[in-house]
Amino acid sequence: MLRLILCLALLAFAGPARAIDLRAPFDSIDGGTLALTDWAGQPVLVVNTASQCAFTRQYRGLQDLYNRYRSQGLVVLAVPSDDFNQELDTNEDVKAFCELQYGIDIPMTTITSVKGAEAHPFYASLRDEAGFVPRWNFNKVLIGRDGRISGTFGSFVGPLSADLTGQIEAELAAAGD
Repeated sequence: MLRLILCLALLAFAGPARAIDLRAPFDSIDGGTLALTDWAGQPVLVVNTASQCAFTRQYRGLQDLYNRYRSQGLVVLAVPSDDFNQELDTNEDVKAFCELQYGIDIPMTTITSVKGAEAHPFYASLRDEAGFVPRWNFNKVLIGRDGRISGTFGSFVGPLSADLTGQIEAELAAAGD
């Protein structure tokens, strides 16, 4: 029964790819900015993260995912957020935690709002154009090489799950078309 409910939930998100605004840059935790448009033509997995969440161990999987597919063009972008009150106090603390605990070298933004009136323009566009708002930390949005939403995944979908890696592999294969 649970499997049926999950399948129906996935079908609810199925349908044609939807366009979203990729132009607004994020502030990089390393300084400067990160623009999704810099990765045009590449699939990008955008993940709202938090350092003090039960799902925080997914950082390891995100790094493993990036290591597995980066040479084929995948970008994994971590977007630390305190919207669910589970992020460390400063960008410096987040960066140090991720590097020391998980050896993270994926691109990472500064602490950024992902929902509500203060949501970053990318997340506001997801809400307005696709009806997607992160319900918790470690929600994942796969942007296809065409700049459209290829899939959205909740917190319980691990970075190395077959559902997510299958969608990523399809996007990477499509890049050769």
